Amino acid sequence: MLHKLLQLSFILGFIALYSCSSGDQSIKSYELQADWTFRQADKEEWHPATVPGNVHIDLEKAGIINDPYYGTNEDSVQWIEHKDWIYSGEFSIDKETLDFDNIELEFLGLDTYADVTLNGQRLFSSDNMFVAFSSKVKKYLKPGKNHLEVLFHSPIKTAMPLYEKSKYTYPADNDRSEEHLSVYTRKAPYHYGWDWGPRFVTSGIWRPIKINAWNDARITDVHFVQKSLTEEKAELSFEYEIEATVAETATISLSFGDAIKTNKEVDLKKGINKASINITVDKPEYWWPNGMGEQKLYAATSELKTNGQLLDSKTQKIGLRTIEVINEPDSLGVSFYFKVNGIPTFMRGVNYIPNDCFLGRMTDSIYQNNFDDLLASNMNMLRFWGGGVYEDDRFFELADEKGILLWQDFMFACTMYPSDDAFLDNVAKEADYNIKRLRNHPSLAIWCGNNEVKVGWHNWGWQDKYGYTEDDQKELLEGYDKLFNKLLPNKLKELDSKRFYYDSSPISNWGDVKDMKIADNHYWGVWWGKHEFEKLNEYVPRFMSEFGFQSFPPMETIKEFSEEKDWDIESDVMKTHQKSSIGNVTIKEYMQRDYKMPNNFEDFVYLNQIMQAEGMRVGFEAQRRNKPFCMGSLYWQLNDVWPVVSWSGIDYYGRWKAMQYFIKKAYEPVITSAVVEDGNLNIHLISDKITDTKVSSLLQIIKLDGTVIWEQNKKFTLEANANDVILDTPLSKLIGNHSKNKVVLVMNTQYDSNQTETIFLFSKVKNLALQNADIDIQVKESGNSAEVTLKSPVFVKNIEIIADGFNGKWSDNYFDMIPNKEYKISFNSNAPIRDLKSKLQVKSVINTY
Repeated sequence: MLHKLLQLSFILGFIALYSCSSGDQSIKSYELQADWTFRQADKEEWHPATVPGNVHIDLEKAGIINDPYYGTNEDSVQWIEHKDWIYSGEFSIDKETLDFDNIELEFLGLDTYADVTLNGQRLFSSDNMFVAFSSKVKKYLKPGKNHLEVLFHSPIKTAMPLYEKSKYTYPADNDRSEEHLSVYTRKAPYHYGWDWGPRFVTSGIWRPIKINAWNDARITDVHFVQKSLTEEKAELSFEYEIEATVAETATISLSFGDAIKTNKEVDLKKGINKASINITVDKPEYWWPNGMGEQKLYAATSELKTNGQLLDSKTQKIGLRTIEVINEPDSLGVSFYFKVNGIPTFMRGVNYIPNDCFLGRMTDSIYQNNFDDLLASNMNMLRFWGGGVYEDDRFFELADEKGILLWQDFMFACTMYPSDDAFLDNVAKEADYNIKRLRNHPSLAIWCGNNEVKVGWHNWGWQDKYGYTEDDQKELLEGYDKLFNKLLPNKLKELDSKRFYYDSSPISNWGDVKDMKIADNHYWGVWWGKHEFEKLNEYVPRFMSEFGFQSFPPMETIKEFSEEKDWDIESDVMKTHQKSSIGNVTIKEYMQRDYKMPNNFEDFVYLNQIMQAEGMRVGFEAQRRNKPFCMGSLYWQLNDVWPVVSWSGIDYYGRWKAMQYFIKKAYEPVITSAVVEDGNLNIHLISDKITDTKVSSLLQIIKLDGTVIWEQNKKFTLEANANDVILDTPLSKLIGNHSKNKVVLVMNTQYDSNQTETIFLFSKVKNLALQNADIDIQVKESGNSAEVTLKSPVFVKNIEIIADGFNGKWSDNYFDMIPNKEYKISFNSNAPIRDLKSKLQVKSVINTY
C-alpha cells in the first residue's frame, strides 16, 4: 500500500542549526527525541507511542483497536473521543545544551486540549490545535534523563459545557453528533466528520517538539515586505522582531542573493525589540507560477551579532512578484481574477483537503507526491479549504519551489461560530501565529475568511431548521461580523497588508444562472442540484472556486478496505465508505442518464470513474472557453483523507482515478474545445501561455470505423492568453446524413513540442454504435518502466489498462482510441518490471454491456 510504504520510509529528522563564532556555540535548535509511551487516563497500562502522531495511530499499533479505515471499523472506535489520554516522554539533555542561558520547549502542534508538565512542573495548557505553544524551561531541566508528560482532555467532554450554556445549536451539519461541538473547539473541523470523511475526533502530539537554546538574544521573526517591484528595481524591507534577555548593542547583517550585504546597529532592551533594514535590488528576477516562467528564489540570510559573536541567524527563500486580485464591478457583473506580475492569469487548479485523518502520518514524501501530481496535471493554483488545517511549512516551501499559487482559507467552514471574548481571543492568537508563519511565501496569493458560511446563512435554510429567533439571528450575524469582517481583516492589515482578503467563498450562490456574473462561485447544480453535466456549459461563473462529482476509488483501493462479499453499493462496508447523504443513489441516477447500466460491481466502479471524468471535463473546458469572463477553475477535490467514495481525482493511496488523466489534458496550457450551441459546432482554441505560440490544428469528423467525412487543417500563430473561435458552422452541414451516434469529432493540436488529441461526441455514450475491438498490445520493458503500444481497428471508448500486481503509474489512461492509430503510453513502477504483458488487463465501455 503506497501510503503506508511512505509512512514506513519516514525517519524523524534531527533538525539542528548551529551558529558559531570564535569556537563558541551561540544558538542550538533541534527536534526533541524521546522514548514515548501513552495510556488511557483512567487505566494503568502503558503502551509504546509515536510522536508526532495521535492516539488512534498508537492504539492500532498496540493492538487495542483494528485499522479504523477497514470495513465498518469506524463505528467501533468512537469511544476514543470521550476519553482522556496521557503521553509520557523520557529524554536526555546534554551539558552543552544546559550551558545556554535560555532554553525553550516549543510544541509545534498539540491536538488540542492539553496540560504539559516537565519533571513534575506544570508548563502550560493548550486550547488550539493551530497554534504552537512554547515555554522557557531551563530552571526545570536537569542533566541526563528528563520526564515530559502531556495530559490530553477529551475534546467532547471539554466542549460540552459550552454547548450546554449556549442558547442554540450551531448549524455544523457535517459534525456527526447531535450537539455540533466542533464549533467551540479550535481543531480541524473535518475530524468531526464530513461528506467525504469519517468521524475520528483525535488527540495527540501531531507536530514535532523542538528544543531551542540561546544566549542574550535571538531573532524571533523576520517579515519580508516588498514595497515596490519593476523590471528596473525592487524596493524591499526586512522587519525584525528580536527577543533579548539583556540590554546591549547588537548588529543585524542582511545578505540578499549574491550581491547585497548590509548591516544595521540596534540598541536592544530586555524583552521584544523591533528593527528594519531596507534594500534595493537592481534588475530583479521575477518569481512566476508554474507554466509562466521560472520560480526564482533569492536566499536572504539575517544574522544577529554582539561584539563580533554570532547570536542567531535566519535564512529565508524570497520570491519577488506582484499578485493582484481584481474584484470589482464591470460591464459583465463583478469581476474576480488574479493578475500575476501584471498579467491576467487563468487559474487552473484544485481544492485540497488534508492527506489523512491522522495528521501525525504526514511526511515529506507525501507532500512531494502532492506536488508531483499538481505539476503533472498542469496546475498553477491550490486552494486550502477552510475545514482542514493550516498546512506544514514544508508544503509552502514546495509551493514556492514548484510555482503553485496558494489560496488560504482560515479554518472555518459551513457553520456560524461563537463570538464571545474567549473564542475571539483564541482565534486572534491563531491568526497571529499563522499569518506570521506563512506571509513570507511568494506562493501565498490570497486569504479568505471562511468556506461557505455566508452562502450557507443566506441559502441553506439554517434559520428555519434550527428555529433561530430574530434575536438569535441578529446575534449570530453580529458574531459573523466580529470574526470575519473585523478580527481577521484587522489582523491582516496589521501583519500582512499587501495581500487580498475577503470574508467568505463563494461570494454568490449557484442556484440562479444570473449569480454566475458575480465574482467567485461554488457551482453544485451538478451533484447536489442533480443538473445534467451539460449545464456546466451554461452555469459558468467569473471564477469557479468549487465544483465536482463523486466516484468510487479504483478496485485496487477498494480491495484495501473490503472483501469480495462487500462489493455491492448497498453493502454496509460501501455505505460506511460513502459519506454523502445522496451519494450512491445520485451516482446511479447520473449513470442511467448517460450509460447503459452494468451488470457487476467492478464495471460499475469503472463506469462511475469514466462518468466523473467525462462530466467534469465539460466544466473544465466550458470555464476555459469563457475566458476572460471566467478566469479560474478550481475543482473539488484533489485528494482523500481515507479510502472512500468522493469527489477526488486522486485517492487516499495516491492512485489516479480516470478524472485526473482528463484534468491533465484539460489543463494543458493550450487546448482545443468543442461545444454544440443552437445547432452550430463551435470550436475554440485557447491559450494560457504568456507568449505567442505557433499552432497546427487538425480537425476531423470520422465514422467509428475511421472513415473521415470532414476535415480542416490549419497552421497559424496563436496570440498570448488567446481564446479564438476557429470554427462556427452548422453541425448538419458537416455530418450530412450521418447519424450522430456513428460519428465523432477528433481534434489534434500541436503547439511547441506538444501534441494533444481531444474527442468530442455528438450523442450520449449509451447511444453510441460501439463495436467490440480486437486491440493489439505490444510491450517493451526496461528496468522499472515499460512502454505499451495499443492499436485498434475500430473506435474504442475510454480504454482502461491495469497492470495487475504492479505498483506504479501510467502516463495516460482511460482515453479514447481512433481506429488504426498507435497509442504509446508508459508505465513506471517502484520495482523492476517483468512479464508485464501477461498481467495487463484492458477494458472499455463496450465491455460493460
